[in-house]
Amino acid sequence: MSQSIAANPDRLLPADPGTRSIARSLLERVQDLPIISPHGHVDAAVIENNTPFPDPAALLVSPDHYVTRLIHASGVSFDKLRSTGPNAPESREIWRTFVEAWPLFEGTASGYWLRTQFESVFKLAADLGEMSADASYDAIAAKLVESDFRPRQLFKDFNIEVLATTDDPLDNLASHKALADDPTFNGRVLPTFRPDAYLNIAHPEWAAKVERLTETAGDGASGYAGYIAGLENRRRYFVEHGAVSADHGVPTPATLKLDAAEAESLFEKARAGKATAADRDAFEAHMMYQMARMSVEDGLVMTIHPGSFRNHHQPTFEAFGADTGHDIPFAVNYTEAIRPLLQDFGTDKNLHLVLFTLDETVFSRELAPLAGFYPSVYLGAPWWFLDAPDAMLRFRSAVTETTGFSRSSGFIDDTRAFCSIPARHDASRRIEASFLARLVAEHRVTEDRAHELIVDVVDSSPRRVFKL
Repeated sequence: MSQSIAANPDRLLPADPGTRSIARSLLERVQDLPIISPHGHVDAAVIENNTPFPDPAALLVSPDHYVTRLIHASGVSFDKLRSTGPNAPESREIWRTFVEAWPLFEGTASGYWLRTQFESVFKLAADLGEMSADASYDAIAAKLVESDFRPRQLFKDFNIEVLATTDDPLDNLASHKALADDPTFNGRVLPTFRPDAYLNIAHPEWAAKVERLTETAGDGASGYAGYIAGLENRRRYFVEHGAVSADHGVPTPATLKLDAAEAESLFEKARAGKATAADRDAFEAHMMYQMARMSVEDGLVMTIHPGSFRNHHQPTFEAFGADTGHDIPFAVNYTEAIRPLLQDFGTDKNLHLVLFTLDETVFSRELAPLAGFYPSVYLGAPWWFLDAPDAMLRFRSAVTETTGFSRSSGFIDDTRAFCSIPARHDASRRIEASFLARLVAEHRVTEDRAHELIVDVVDSSPRRVFKL
């Protein structure tokens, strides 16, 4: 694939000429709308401090588990791909390893996003496969030292209006406050409350984190009461600093309503180190119910990201740590698991509950029917392994006949890779245009209505769902 194809205005649009023409018109309607990114993992301090981006390998290869996992699968050790730690290779050597592996990315979402970045952000003169590793490294490195190639200018150039980060409940959110108070910065960088390590008693730092939470924000209460008060108070602190959502990365979407005495008993067993695996599951499920209760009270949108077996390969985890590409999806059950929460809060007008999955089978079987009945439930966009062109089309085909277009969250880029944000949103807009164009071509939706729908999907939905 040449770079001219990466820049082709019809990329990802339908092959049929008539349908493609409709898709072009729909894409043109939304192509220049601002980016709304209500869930992601960019560090707010990078934007506050306008921190220069590191070298090409440290920016585009080493931290991207989409990239490193596939290279690792071809037999390359992570030792040759990490940019930090003892005996880490020189950046240029990591880049040479990546370029040698570049053919592996044909047909992948990662390859598409990277090609788009190379073309539109880094202005490479040719496709990566047509350049030497050193030439492409030097071209990107030269771009990284330009005065205008800093996060704040790119935030503006990328046309980002809202960018949400992911933050520990005890974070002081100083960078978010500094950005909100800065008259020279016109975007919105919003914190997101992410309490996973405080809810999962199997987390190795759970006890220490809970103790700090209770001491810091527990209103002087001890035990389970102080713990609940601490979570409630920190959520309010996040709301005061602009947060609109609380995100939960859990193994399963299980929820459970316990009375206070049962919950306190499990809490104390956990603090004493005596909790069983069943106790841990029950407590986390109960705390997910509690998070929904708190969302009803404080208005934070509740998002649930379940279904990943974290750190599947123990030797890799021990050698290189978490988030190194060996988190593997597994099947989930939403209908029964989420029911205790929905019994009490599913029709509450104050709750917005956005449900994600890595298990495509639940889109049409469970999630669309849930979102098609409960006013609180919205469909989270295809995420992680599913945030790819064909998977996004499958999502639309799976859910639209049950829920229409109004019950989805809008696109979620879910990325730490700041420079990939426009590529990801552009891909989503092209897929939405392609799907709607097919409905128009099949005389299932009028073209005028399709133009209204694509604006709603791209722009209005994330604003509505995330209360922006």
